Amino acid sequence: LVTRSFLAVPRRTTIGVDHNRVALLVAVLEKKLGAKLFDQDIFVNVAGGVHVEEPAVDLGIVVAIAWSSREEELDGKTVFFGEVGLAGEIRGISQVEARVKEAGKLGFERCVLPSSNCAQLKHITHPQLSGVGSLSECWKLIF
Repeated sequence: LVTRSFLAVPRRTTIGVDHNRVALLVAVLEKKLGAKLFDQDIFVNVAGGVHVEEPAVDLGIVVAIAWSSREEELDGKTVFFGEVGLAGEIRGISQVEARVKEAGKLGFERCVLPSSNCAQLKHITHPQLSGVGSLSECWKLIF
């Protein structure tokens, strides 16, 4: 959830993910994509009381924050996997085939994932796979 703040220092609240990791992702989003989040309260919550330390959730967090700041509804049939680096690059992740297959079983129709992982998944036809190497590529693909 991203909403306008009326405080001198906007709130950054996280539940289930590392606060510092989210702060880093917000900084990358501002620096590399020009997002204006300096006056926004940002709340990130992982449902179900789970604590996630897996860097593969980075891309999903960044997309959710960006989408919420634009006040648009996120496509519920697309899943995002990938570690986001300081330069805005999307790094490859482990166990990608198992993640994609599970996403398909859960009803997702599209997976946006690191392009470095896409080459090894050419045999998968469902869900649809879209490889991205950077946040800017991801934005061109989804916005």
